Amino acid sequence: MNFKLPELAYSYDTLAPYIDAKTMEIHHSKHHQGYVNNLNAALEKEGIEVSSVEELFVEISKLPVGIRNNGGGHYNHSLFWSILTPVKGELPAGELSSAIESAFGSIEELKNSFAAAAATRFGSGWAWLILDSNNELKVTSTPNQDNPLMDVAPDQGTPILALDVWEHAYYLNYQNKRPDYIEAFWNVVDWTAVEKLYLAAKK
Repeated sequence: MNFKLPELAYSYDTLAPYIDAKTMEIHHSKHHQGYVNNLNAALEKEGIEVSSVEELFVEISKLPVGIRNNGGGHYNHSLFWSILTPVKGELPAGELSSAIESAFGSIEELKNSFAAAAATRFGSGWAWLILDSNNELKVTSTPNQDNPLMDVAPDQGTPILALDVWEHAYYLNYQNKRPDYIEAFWNVVDWTAVEKLYLAAKK
């Protein structure tokens, strides 16, 4: 299939001041579009056809690095956009809330664990909340554009929450203050979307 840049459910300026409009525009229309273009080119070069990008991750270690980097870049950003919202004040509810309390003790402890994973990821990468093979929630992180669906990931599982900690995701607004960006992130998390991903992953 020919992968395409997903449309956002909100405009570039609606996540401000937590994520500024210029960063969103460049991040989505330039960086993510670049991953899509390069992924399509890499797949065409190798003569590989798949029905979803996730299919590539099962044995990504056997594929060219261009497919790993750009396939991950496309999937990771697509998930990231899908769990952001301009609506403020929402907290986890339902089964997700219960699962968070069971795994971490409280939403605040989840945030602390997630923030630590995001802040200590050296260089570029991602922080994740995943549902592992035991149906347990776990916080992890990956370098570059790797993700927990890949066979190269040390902690594997289905991602339900993601934070991009590449500098291009925050540098215009936060410069080198990654912890401030991580803290601001919680103001734009769409917990309803995260719970839907959680329930789908449990099936």
